[in-house]
Amino acid sequence: MAIKSAADGERIGADRQRLRKLAQAALNADQTVNQVEDLLSEMGPVLTGLGKTTAELDGTLEKLEVTLDKFGTTLVRVDETVTRMASVVARLEAVVGRVESVVVIAETALRPIGMVESAGRAVAERLGIIHTD
Repeated sequence: MAIKSAADGERIGADRQRLRKLAQAALNADQTVNQVEDLLSEMGPVLTGLGKTTAELDGTLEKLEVTLDKFGTTLVRVDETVTRMASVVARLEAVVGRVESVVVIAETALRPIGMVESAGRAVAERLGIIHTD
């Protein structure tokens, strides 16, 4: 029978403690790996959904780009139309100014005729040719 010294007992205890710590570290590492695997397996569908959403967003952005191009073209046409309409309005204002001038001239020209008519009615009334009630 071998006699164990105190140093051998302490060394065996230290080795056991070391083995326990290593075993616990291995268990912790294994648990961490399992948690990471679970997390990654849960992230798979999320990433797939994110990929689909990103693809849909790309399609929507392309449609938005087309829409913005059409909107830009429409704005250019509106600007051109406004410019043409300003030209038409200017010409119409010139026509209206001429018509107003013609009306003033006609009124001025017809004033003597109105005075002659009024005088003729007054004379006709005095002569009894017409009667106004």
